Order: sequence, then structure tokens, then C-alpha cells
Amino acid sequence: MLTRALVATESQLGRSNTGNEITRPSLMKELSARHVRMTTQRRLLVNIIQDSPRHLDAAMLLKLAKKQDPDIDRATVYRTLALLKNRGLIDELDLMHIEGEKHYYEAKTNRDHCHMACFRCGAIMEYASSSFEKLKQEMVKQSGFQIRVVRLEVGGVCKQCQKGTS
Repeated sequence: MLTRALVATESQLGRSNTGNEITRPSLMKELSARHVRMTTQRRLLVNIIQDSPRHLDAAMLLKLAKKQDPDIDRATVYRTLALLKNRGLIDELDLMHIEGEKHYYEAKTNRDHCHMACFRCGAIMEYASSSFEKLKQEMVKQSGFQIRVVRLEVGGVCKQCQKGTS
């Protein structure tokens, strides 16, 4: 039996508590458990990533951080992103290059999901479904391949933009 697909809008990115949702572990707890030294600026950046209701690029992360700490610089942002990426705590996404060659970052989630990008308004939605999990199982069974990373991005027009053109 297939369960209903989960579509998360930006306000729901990993933050619901229904038991079947896409959730994100606490980056601070993960870093602490791995004995990573946390400077004040690194802590600020991690908290912004963790609490953001949308996917952030490095420039937006820096802009948000500067509101709280005007002394933070671009190098600190990139070093922190590299640390989190190398530790497997965040994913780097291009999100259909909807805004050019920008890369976006999100905390790793408890389950694989797809990103749907609207070409009109730029909205990004996350999609998770038991059908997606079954597809991965089928791929493993048929190919013998051990899946470690899944990236799936879909581009199109969101429901809201479709309503605006009808």
C-alpha cells in the first residue's frame, strides 16, 4: 500500500511533527557530538541554516549573518559551509539553476526527497513519497548498486502560478 506523498512548502521544510514528515537533525547537536570547535560566528551561521524556512545560498547566508554580527566575513561563511558539507551534515543543491549558477544549502534530512522548482515564481517545494522509496529499492534490487546519495530535482510551474494564468 502506498502512502500519500508529502509536499513541503518553504514554511514546512523539515519542521512538522506528524511522524511521516521530512525532518532535519539538530546541526548543533551533531557538531557537538563530533567534537567540532564552535566559534561564536560558526554557531551563528549554523543556527541560521538550521532555522531558515528556505534553502539559502552563501550570499544570503552572509547577509542574514551580518544583521547579527557585522564583522562576519565571506571566508567564514564558505569555511563553515565546507566544514558542514565535508562532515555530511548539509547538502549542496543547484535547484535547477533557477537563479543562475547559485548553490543552495540545506541541513541533511531523515529521508530522501525531491526538490520541485517553479520556473515562474522561484518557489522550491520538497516532495517525499513511498513511491520514491520503492523506486530506490527497485534500483538496488535490479542493479546491485549501493545507493548513498540521491538527488532529484524537477522543474515546472507550481499550482499557485498555474492558477494565475488560467
